Amino acid sequence: MFLSYIGGIFKGVKTLFTGMKVTTSYFVRPWKIVTQKYPENRKTLKMFEAFKGEVTMPHNEKNEHKCTGCGICEINCPNGSIELVTMFVTSEDGKRKKAIDKHIYHLGMCSMCGLCVKTCPSNALKFGNEFEHAVFNRTKLTKVLNQEGSTLMKGVE
Repeated sequence: MFLSYIGGIFKGVKTLFTGMKVTTSYFVRPWKIVTQKYPENRKTLKMFEAFKGEVTMPHNEKNEHKCTGCGICEINCPNGSIELVTMFVTSEDGKRKKAIDKHIYHLGMCSMCGLCVKTCPSNALKFGNEFEHAVFNRTKLTKVLNQEGSTLMKGVE
């Protein structure tokens, strides 16, 4: 028991020196530091492609999106942070089709798990690079993802 106690002390001292070695190397070679100076570099800050920010629904220049309103993202969301309000529209050939009226995203409830983005069959949802979401009123964290007057992109079914 005494030997395991002494062994624990030596292990602790060893890990302390390992951490100090990393810190000292950054002190001696500051050009190797990869930490960004946020918020001073707010204007030049570039986020990585793999960054998971808020969920967005990209639209093209004609205000068209790829969301068919199937509801798979809403079903797979473990927190219930996605809410779909759908409606039926009549197409030119007289058929009734399901379309989204509002694609509501509750950012304050989202755990950024990515299940909605992964399971979307039409790839209508993407992760954005926005990460500053500090607000005084939580209702500002509720967003409508589809833009006003947007329609379904041609060829997406």
